[in-house]
Amino acid sequence: MSIIVFGSINIDLVVTAPRLPVAGETLTGEEFFKIPGGKGANQAVALARLGIPTQMVGRVGAHSFGAELVKHLQDTGVQTHNIFIDETVSSGVAIITVDHHGENHIIVIPGANGQVNQEDVGRLSQLLPEATALLLQLEIPLKTVVAAAQAAHNANIKVILDPAPAPSELPEELYELVDIITPNEVEAGQLVGFPVDNEATAAKAAEMLLEKGVKCAIVKLGAKGVVCATSEETFFVPAFPVDAVDTVAAGDAFNSGLAAALYQRLSLHQAVVWGAAAGALAATKRGAQTSLPDKFTFDTFLRERAAKQAEDTND
Repeated sequence: MSIIVFGSINIDLVVTAPRLPVAGETLTGEEFFKIPGGKGANQAVALARLGIPTQMVGRVGAHSFGAELVKHLQDTGVQTHNIFIDETVSSGVAIITVDHHGENHIIVIPGANGQVNQEDVGRLSQLLPEATALLLQLEIPLKTVVAAAQAAHNANIKVILDPAPAPSELPEELYELVDIITPNEVEAGQLVGFPVDNEATAAKAAEMLLEKGVKCAIVKLGAKGVVCATSEETFFVPAFPVDAVDTVAAGDAFNSGLAAALYQRLSLHQAVVWGAAAGALAATKRGAQTSLPDKFTFDTFLRERAAKQAEDTND
């Protein structure tokens, strides 16, 4: 059995500079990085590094980094047999400029990600009998996300949706196909129509998402923790305090930690703890896939934090 990730595969081209350029200005940059990314690929790599059998379904271009992206996924242990090589477009690319204050300019070229369609859903459907969960995001066409969720729902496979980047609204039919939705505070606010910035508003947002049809709503509040709600319970999990340097891919790490725990048949509460731990670890390193923890690092972090919590409780 495995977990399937259906979504985007990108290459991130990152340049650092003292400040961001203004229109018409040429600046001398400082460093250049080429980093595999894309929310789908990030989640697949995060799962594989946690030791979970993982299948990736998506598209890359025949040129412009496609082979490199597939090889990187393979090197991390992700099964890539169902990644389609699209001869008609480039791979997805994000061109990112970051200044000394951490501000950035980003231009995303969807490329092959924008071509993911019903044919890819067909490849996904062939894998569903051997899957325990399907992870989805919104960096591929929305109608294809709905079709993938419908296929998994019909096969009685758990659907976990990261609604990012969040549109102004999701199709109503998608909510009823989703078992677990995991917006951050900004995304939750966009979906429910009011600001979400603390435990109380997160709980209200989660309740509204349940009313829309999802079975479980998890609202991530960054360093303020996580609110999780089902029809039976609502609970809060505090964040793991870490020295954060870059929150890129922290949300992807959260979903993968959550899914990994559920794959191991742990409780929902423990799964949210695993998600919070994976997200916290990802925030301690720069980059997307370069920040995702391996199983040894993750297990050590959880064990040490559990021991410290027990020690603090006994004091």
